[in-house]
Amino acid sequence: MSGIRKIAVLTSGGDAPGMNSAIRAVVFSAAHFGISVVGVLRGYDGLIDWETIPLEVEDVRNINNQGGTILFTSRCERFLQKEYREQAASNLKKNEIDAVVAIGGDGTLRGAIDFRQEGINIICIPGTIDRDVACTEYTLGFDTAANTATEAIDRIRDSSVSHGRCSVVEVMGRKRGYIALWAGMATSADAIVLPEKWDGNFDSITDAIKRRHADGRNSYLVVVAEGVTDAPELAERIREKTGIESRVSVLGYIQRGGQPTAKDRMYGSLMGAYAIEILNRGGKNRIVAIKNDVLIDYDITEAINLENNTLDSFQYELSLLLSE
Repeated sequence: MSGIRKIAVLTSGGDAPGMNSAIRAVVFSAAHFGISVVGVLRGYDGLIDWETIPLEVEDVRNINNQGGTILFTSRCERFLQKEYREQAASNLKKNEIDAVVAIGGDGTLRGAIDFRQEGINIICIPGTIDRDVACTEYTLGFDTAANTATEAIDRIRDSSVSHGRCSVVEVMGRKRGYIALWAGMATSADAIVLPEKWDGNFDSITDAIKRRHADGRNSYLVVVAEGVTDAPELAERIREKTGIESRVSVLGYIQRGGQPTAKDRMYGSLMGAYAIEILNRGGKNRIVAIKNDVLIDYDITEAINLENNTLDSFQYELSLLLSE
């Protein structure tokens, strides 16, 4: 045993389905080992302002099916400044907190790296729908977001077929195109625009639509990751080049909400419990990861320096084949 007696758990950055499952598993697992848990509200902001609640097993027993995070979250700009990290560290030490479990994405991990300089032991759990944490093959929330996007696009496509138009659907994924790739392939999109592959060539999309129109097709679907290009501009280019009515749908935050899928509940539970396992074996400043469907962990500095996970080439090439 590591001598851990009291920990804090928080969620930071964008909310992701499955975060509550991770919180639940942290509390249950900690209780099993006689460790008390404090829930920090609003992420790193809550550490600075010391907004906390005690968390017992009964407080988290039935939160598995809830989207979002019961601890709330924020993107804390103050945490970039050393004086505020020092304040957060002081709060933890005054309240005899031995370690922090932080659930969030790339920004949460970067904040943790700076925070450990204040003598804080922090264990990170990757929770972000974009699946953009380099050291792990999966991040909490991705499966739910991809399924939500797929269901919405299916409904949009029904309307496109009825009206004989082109639908340009924008999904989340500013730096990583996994949601666009998976939802686009699942809904038989005619084109999928990804940040990793976009070269600014609108003609490649409009030419493909014109070819299919010449073959007798009367409705089309383009899925684009946010931030790659302006979706309304893309829709207008399609209309100008093809003469086909084009409409834009931005799915936005519906992808973050809703009941988590079984996969996100399961992985949230596994990752939360594994974070306590790391602490019990004396681990310090680690991030939970999944590789080949097996739980592993990395030093947080090593994790942040890993090469960013890239789109699987076979998946991408298959998306092109299936859009022919």
